[in-house]
Amino acid sequence: MRKTLSVVLVSAVAAVSLVSVLGASQATAESGLKWGPCPADSALPGLECTTVPVPVDYRKPQGQHLEVAVSRLPSKDPSKRRGVLVTNPGGPGAGGLIYPGLLASNLSPQPLPKSVQDQYDVIGFDPRGVGHSSPVTCDLTPEQIARRNLWTPADAAGVRKDAASAKTIARQCATSETAALLPHITTANTARDMDRIREALGEPKISYLGVSYGTYLGAVYTTMFPQRSDRFVLDSNLGPGGFDVTAHRRVARGLEDRFPDFAKFVAANPQYGLGTTPKQVRAKFFDLAARLDKTPVRGVDGSLFRGNTFDQLYTDVSMPNLAAIWNAFDTNQPMPPDPPPANIDNAVSSRFHVLCGDSKWPSSVREYQRAVAVNRVKYPLIGAGAANITPCAFWPSPVERPVRIGDRGPSNVLMVQNLRDPGTPLVGARELRHAFGNRARMVTADQGGHGAYLLFAKNKCANDTVTAFLATGERPRHDVTCAAEPS
Repeated sequence: MRKTLSVVLVSAVAAVSLVSVLGASQATAESGLKWGPCPADSALPGLECTTVPVPVDYRKPQGQHLEVAVSRLPSKDPSKRRGVLVTNPGGPGAGGLIYPGLLASNLSPQPLPKSVQDQYDVIGFDPRGVGHSSPVTCDLTPEQIARRNLWTPADAAGVRKDAASAKTIARQCATSETAALLPHITTANTARDMDRIREALGEPKISYLGVSYGTYLGAVYTTMFPQRSDRFVLDSNLGPGGFDVTAHRRVARGLEDRFPDFAKFVAANPQYGLGTTPKQVRAKFFDLAARLDKTPVRGVDGSLFRGNTFDQLYTDVSMPNLAAIWNAFDTNQPMPPDPPPANIDNAVSSRFHVLCGDSKWPSSVREYQRAVAVNRVKYPLIGAGAANITPCAFWPSPVERPVRIGDRGPSNVLMVQNLRDPGTPLVGARELRHAFGNRARMVTADQGGHGAYLLFAKNKCANDTVTAFLATGERPRHDVTCAAEPS
């Protein structure tokens, strides 16, 4: 997910009870969906909402159902309307109900072009387990939430200590009030939900725009339902295994790819006092992390410092704020004000549900100790944290095998990828491109950050290529490499 929009998207989290709904999705399509105002936390101009019933367990389609919250931004020119463009902003754990409105509004630095908005009703939804779609909980404490991202153990004993914490979280998830949903919050089931949404909308096919984790969701859907897929855009791509243990460890490589952009920015802005060369800025990172490991400041230790640095390098616009935070730590000055507190238990809990439920993770603490030791040397910025143990090590075995992404289906996928993406590194995108074979083409942009199409991404070559594909169906005959834009 694009971190700069995460506060807005996480605010969509709300409690909706699991309910029983009679009837199949075909009946919903026949009776027509009832569109109305969106929930207050997802209300934007022109956006309307409804719900679609889906089975909790697709192996028992007549059993218990839950409601998936769906939004729609109608086509700006119905005479040009082609169909629907289903969207997903990433995650997992991010709500998508508000996303069509964000894409089209002035909240976005670069909104979805009119040529695309004319072609489609833009559809968003909160995936099962998230926000307004039967949200799950692990009853996480503030400390557990704060340390969810890239815990960095000092040594093998630290990994064992973190294993105890991870085991506690897994147990909380398995015994919470929403534990009955735990086996069913998976990418494959969310893809099946997308097809129920398609049926309920009365559409023979869907087009799709997915970012970050949304690329894996899109890849799974178009693999499971290839003939119901129209134009598919996957932006900032995970590998064909999705957000598995390999992808988790690869974010260490992602930050190594991305960090030089920040180091160059800081070195060019001496007012931050963090170094006048990229080498000095990198050294400052390790200096600050070591100091905070020894003496935390306002509850921020080295692990949180490393994780915050990773998060804020998702976009170039966050670099000044990150540099200011570093400067405050370095000079013992007051920190920039904290953002308003948010209840993100559901966002973090549902993220664990998907990551741990999609694939089998190693269960041996010793395996994580070895991986941490290797990654610490190979990727010194955050390698130890990326390889550390998570609650997935103590999760029940997945109820079904991961979907195997392959090359069977229509040639209707366009991937777009930054060269220096911290969250979904280029290496994973290349593997997904290979798995798709002739089904896909890939546009690679010489820029940094997470998110290669619109919003904060300014590469005209990449933006124009994706827009042309969505608006006209024109897809490059070969993979495209887009040069860096002049600064």
